Amino acid sequence: MNDMRPMIWHPEEKDQKVNRYLDSTTRAPYFGLMLAALGIFCLFTFAVLVGIF
Repeated sequence: MNDMRPMIWHPEEKDQKVNRYLDSTTRAPYFGLMLAALGIFCLFTFAVLVGIF
């Protein structure tokens, strides 16, 4: 009744396939985040300037 796997991990074919899929699909949206931050900053600046005059 030895159902336990060995403690040493060896990469399998499906691991490489999953890694290739993740590398091709998941990217951090840095451009969108920077664009949103710039837009909020510009709107805030515009609101402050309109509020002064």
